[in-house]
Amino acid sequence: MFRRCGPAFGNPQQHAGLERRDIMTKADLIDEVSRLAELTRKDSEVIVETIFDSVVRSLRAGDKIEIRGFGSFRTRQRKARMGRNPKTGEKVEVPAKKIPFFKPSKELKDLVNEGSAEPAAAPPTSGTIPSTPA
Repeated sequence: MFRRCGPAFGNPQQHAGLERRDIMTKADLIDEVSRLAELTRKDSEVIVETIFDSVVRSLRAGDKIEIRGFGSFRTRQRKARMGRNPKTGEKVEVPAKKIPFFKPSKELKDLVNEGSAEPAAAPPTSGTIPSTPA
């Protein structure tokens, strides 16, 4: 279901300097929809493509997309700024632009972290030390 990559798997693909081991690609997502919904791969591909196209179209129009229990997509405006060409060090003007932004819902955050939190230490009882039987 997931592509294995990273140095441990003989594939040097990394993300933001961190090793990535499990990556679900669009093809993997289509296969998963096909398997779970018992649809043909072609029908699943149409569904996944339609959802992605709808999200992109809405973001281009400046709309916010809210999916309860999952999260919300919207765009953020970045101001124009002065940057540097890393090769030459020359100053370059970076134009203003819109970037897509995803904010996960609390429910999604909780589901992702379910079972991964260490159990908290029991709070101390009263300030007394229990007596031992004699």
